[in-house]
Amino acid sequence: MDTRIGWIQPNIGGTVFAVVWGNSREGAVEFRFFEIYRSPEYLSLLAEGAGLSAALAIGGGIMGLLLATLLASFRYSKLPVLRQISACYTEFIRNTPLIVQLFIVAFGLPLLLGYQWPFWGHALLALTLNFSAYFSEILRAGLNAVPHGQIEAASALGLKKTVIFRKIIFPQAVAMMYPSLNSQFIFLFLTTGIIAEVGVRDLMYAGLYIDSRTFRSFEVYFTLTVIYILMALLFKTLLQLLHRGLFKWKAPR
Repeated sequence: MDTRIGWIQPNIGGTVFAVVWGNSREGAVEFRFFEIYRSPEYLSLLAEGAGLSAALAIGGGIMGLLLATLLASFRYSKLPVLRQISACYTEFIRNTPLIVQLFIVAFGLPLLLGYQWPFWGHALLALTLNFSAYFSEILRAGLNAVPHGQIEAASALGLKKTVIFRKIIFPQAVAMMYPSLNSQFIFLFLTTGIIAEVGVRDLMYAGLYIDSRTFRSFEVYFTLTVIYILMALLFKTLLQLLHRGLFKWKAPR
């Protein structure tokens, strides 16, 4: 078997790079990446899809974190009903697939409640609900890790419980669990490709569209893989910079 790497001339003009793998001309496999980048339409679809995927992940992450904070605080409420609501909600979301949640939000709730949103709105709501359940468990672990002695000291100083939670407990919990929140966000971002199943024109939707037009599945999904990796690394870098800015008060180990 031999591998030939060289430059070929496509029918529409222009020189492109291709890899040919095989023993004979009949059995050779050509990796024709120019099928993607020669078309401004495909490049535009990929760029718009990547932007929408990032926007939905960021929006879902922020709103999910806010909802997760509320759910985590419910777990420490004196009202049993709030503790049970938070626990049942978290277990339901964490023990059902995201795609099932997405279909319920996109098709079930509009049918029951009589409303209609754009596809990206349904996706954003489903991602928010999904993110919140996982984030709430991480925050709950962080809240449990805060030394109880600090809470007792704050109470002895006459601070209100809301002030203790907002100024002492919650900042430390987020700081301790930030790496876990970071990793969980990256993981959940990488699962957002399934929102294309409800018609959202995200990055995966762009890949499916291009594949259906070019029939170059390997090249298309290899390109998507590279884009997802670059986006995940970008998110990781930005979150690390955010960590340095938010938690300057935390003593380095």
